[in-house]
Amino acid sequence: MSSHASDEARVIPLRPVPAAPVKPEEPAPKEPLWRDVVGDVLRRERLAQERTLKDVADAARISMPYLSELERGRKEASSEVLAAAAHALGLGLADLLALAHGRLARPAQPVRSRPLTSQPLRSGSRTAPRRTEARSRLGDIRLAA
Repeated sequence: MSSHASDEARVIPLRPVPAAPVKPEEPAPKEPLWRDVVGDVLRRERLAQERTLKDVADAARISMPYLSELERGRKEASSEVLAAAAHALGLGLADLLALAHGRLARPAQPVRSRPLTSQPLRSGSRTAPRRTEARSRLGDIRLAA
């Protein structure tokens, strides 16, 4: 046998090769982390009250760098720290949770770019909840109702 006809194995595909590459589906929007949502709510409430980090940190009896890390979503706070930060802003822990829930209920939009006030929904005739004002022993409270 002097001819080297074919020393290579022949590969037979088991599945037909698609004519054009199939584009992968876009991944679902990533759900935000709890610490990012709570931190964003704390920061927006502080800025809405035109208060400084130092002022709120002193009122909550936590360090200013720690409050900054909470607002940026870098730290997971205990319930005691969250309650102290909320109370320093004139909110109860339940109010903080309600505001955070309002943010989590709309995961299609980025967390850090949404205002706390609700806007009407684009599809259908229903509208999103609007903020209401209430007074408590802790002061003004803004809730999504």
